Amino acid sequence: MESVYSYLTYRAKTIRDQLCQDDPTPTRVLIAVAGPPGSGKSTIAKEVVTRLNAKPSKPVAVNVPMDGFHLTQATLNTFPNREEAFARRGAPWTFDADGVVNLVTSLYKTSKDRSIVHKAPGFDHITKDPVKDAITITSDIEYIILEGNWLLLDEAPWSTMSNMVHDTWFVDVQPELALKRVAYRHIKSGIESNWNDAVLRAQSNDLPNGTLVRTKLVKPGIVVQSVEESVEESEPMTF
Repeated sequence: MESVYSYLTYRAKTIRDQLCQDDPTPTRVLIAVAGPPGSGKSTIAKEVVTRLNAKPSKPVAVNVPMDGFHLTQATLNTFPNREEAFARRGAPWTFDADGVVNLVTSLYKTSKDRSIVHKAPGFDHITKDPVKDAITITSDIEYIILEGNWLLLDEAPWSTMSNMVHDTWFVDVQPELALKRVAYRHIKSGIESNWNDAVLRAQSNDLPNGTLVRTKLVKPGIVVQSVEESVEESEPMTF
């Protein structure tokens, strides 16, 4: 994936250079990274941010995952189909979609006014709930890498966001590799305690989400194919 990381970092820098040529007012670059569960989009987003931050004296890029917009467990408990809501957590209807759109809209409208500090929610993987204002986007930030399954979903209100970012990246993956990655993640995070249950959870929730991501996709600026790189991805884990 080294060539992918290098190219995407170069692509982000090129976009900002072009924006600055067209307009002398410094502009924050907004990039949306979407893909199926297990595609490796989080890893790619984090790596690009790390590389953008490698030479400046202070960070100029930030990764903003959409995990912070998961509906809370307390909210899911109020659903009439609460059991389905917990089983399908991660599906589009278990997110605060309006909250995501509001954040992206605010970032877009103020992209030329870097004096404004923005806050975004994070996600606590221990409590498995969002954390308000966990991410701060300061005046030094020149690149905002937004990352989440549904950022390019061709359904309202998600579909409005592709017009409010400067580039869109779709990270795809073979379903078999996504299954291994997601099942391992379920065990590592404590959601499941054994490989078979982790696989069943992935097959009943994460893989269907991946199918929806692909079949209802706003055309991205670039498509990246994620490949197997580590032992964790290639070998089933037993606990």
